[in-house]
This record gives sequence, structure tokens and C-alpha cells, in this order.
Amino acid sequence: MTEKEMIKISIEEFDRIQDYMISCEKDSETYRKMKRRYISLKAILTASGVNLTEIDYIKE
Repeated sequence: MTEKEMIKISIEEFDRIQDYMISCEKDSETYRKMKRRYISLKAILTASGVNLTEIDYIKE
């Protein structure tokens, strides 16, 4: 897998996890688990040089 493919997949997953997080109660166990993945994806994308300004609509 190329770096561009990895970034593309990570962006798609980052978008998907945010959609799921919006549909959950913030105080639920499910939300907390998704938030851990959200933070991991955010770190991966930041380290890859992706500007999250436009795609991070949770902003946590």
C-alpha cells in the first residue's frame, strides 16, 4: 500500500468515525471507544501532513 492510499483510507475512516460519533450519546461507552479511534486517526493524519481544518467537524 502506498502512502497516498493509506492517507486516503485514513481520511475515509476519520470521516466515518465522526459520523458515528455524532449519532451517539457523548456519555456512552460506545462513544468513548469511538473517540479513542478518532484520536488515533487524527494523530496518523496529522503526522502524515494532512490539514484537518476542513475535515475535523468533531474538533475534540
